[in-house]
Amino acid sequence: MTQNGSQGRGGDPVLVVEDLTVQFPTGDGVVSAVRGVNYELRRGEVLGIVGESGSGKSVTSLAVMGLLPKTARVTGSIRFGGKDLLKSNEKELNKVRGRGIAMVFQDPMTSLNPVYTVGDQIAEAITAHHDVRKDVAKKQAVELLDLVRIPNPKQRADEYPHQLSGGMRQRVVIAIAMANNPDVIIADEPTTALDVTVQAQILEALQAAQKETGAAMVLITHDLGVIAGQADRVHVMYAGKVVESGTVDDIFYNPRMPYTLGLLGSLPRLDVKTDRLTPITGSPPATQNMPPGCPFSPRCPLSQPICDEEEPALVAGPNGQHAACHFTEQVVGKNPAELFSATSADAAAVPVAVDAVATDTETNR
Repeated sequence: MTQNGSQGRGGDPVLVVEDLTVQFPTGDGVVSAVRGVNYELRRGEVLGIVGESGSGKSVTSLAVMGLLPKTARVTGSIRFGGKDLLKSNEKELNKVRGRGIAMVFQDPMTSLNPVYTVGDQIAEAITAHHDVRKDVAKKQAVELLDLVRIPNPKQRADEYPHQLSGGMRQRVVIAIAMANNPDVIIADEPTTALDVTVQAQILEALQAAQKETGAAMVLITHDLGVIAGQADRVHVMYAGKVVESGTVDDIFYNPRMPYTLGLLGSLPRLDVKTDRLTPITGSPPATQNMPPGCPFSPRCPLSQPICDEEEPALVAGPNGQHAACHFTEQVVGKNPAELFSATSADAAAVPVAVDAVATDTETNR
């Protein structure tokens, strides 16, 4: 078990991330986008990584894929297939990308080439790692489109990305991700900017992809509601660190960190009766030249002098649940309204955790 309390379904982990740190040097100082993240992932398991924009959740997975800019300073280890990917060269990483670890990006149009049909692009993903004829790969592409529930898959395979809806394009990207039966699928905000009905369809397509391939999955989102029925375990990130981890039931029904409770308070829920949402006031901190203490302290209703002096470690609690807070016991059993109070009617109407998505940046997600 790692520091973050990662417990899988059994068997050896397919992906192990240990003490991962990512920094970006800038003219205003060093941006510490990821600070000591640990997790293990086993085959067939789904790990949800949640947090506001700027928490480092996407940067963590880009580091796993080896897709960060050359200016990034990456330390720690990322072990996959017996190799440390951080010590692998580009040729070795290209063998892993797509076949060993596949990624579904937030915007499918950044993954799809507008001048090739979607069928040709799925077929290309297959032929890049397997010695098969193009017509065989094209047939497999149609089968994959059918598997992710795209209607009339044979016809759609001959269409271009601009001819498909946003939801269909995202399903095409999922089909590409599962084309080579990867061991790990990383889905980075796969339902952002889609309406609720299409979100459900995309989540169903991801479930179908995982069931077909047997892959482990990392599901990244700012919305706890997305991972409620999907994940086995959840990591909550804030200011580049995991501040709470546990099972889905642990996180939803027994949070032990004020930030997690605040995220739950800004989420409409059918299983808990509330009169209004309870937002977290304020904004996440900038992660360059961070001061000592807990990064959540300026927004935390439990903040005491020690919180501004000493950053709490991620400490094990009951049943393998971990939380980083000096006053964990004061969180247990509380509901968001008891801990947080809105400063204005407008703040109550627009939770910061949701509104912050619009300010996301490429190097600090």
